[in-house]
Amino acid sequence: MAELVPFAVPTESDKTLLVWELSSGPTAEALHHSLFTVFSQFGLLYSVRVFPNAAVAGPGFYAVIKFYSAKDAHRAQKACDQKQLFQKSPVKVRLGTRHKVVQHQALPLNSSRCQELANYYFGFNGWSKRILEVGYFSWKQYGQGEEEYLSDFSFEEEEFRLPELD
Repeated sequence: MAELVPFAVPTESDKTLLVWELSSGPTAEALHHSLFTVFSQFGLLYSVRVFPNAAVAGPGFYAVIKFYSAKDAHRAQKACDQKQLFQKSPVKVRLGTRHKVVQHQALPLNSSRCQELANYYFGFNGWSKRILEVGYFSWKQYGQGEEEYLSDFSFEEEEFRLPELD
């Protein structure tokens, strides 16, 4: 089944992983790099955040990783839980959970994040931030000559030409 990935900041708990039992040896920056390298193999990441453990938990770190896709987060959790990813001891990986039902207003992504998301899922890096040409077209239902908005349509090819290069 296909998953709809909106151009919005991911806030759903099924797109968030909690990773703990990270060793205290490396720095937070080194752990961030290692976590990004491992988890980005499963899909596009929105964020990787590394935090020191609370004093009562002992030395070490934990991380919160957000994916754009819930499917990618599920695959990563299953593949990485209780594994020695980049350290000698295994890490624990769980999907985020919320105990209270909280309605979040979807926050739109900034333009660079939109471009990153589109490039990842559409598979190319050919976006432009400017409008080259605007053309209008209409379509008509075949055989009846009436304008129709949800039926088969045709358009004139010249309306979508790219500007000629000198």
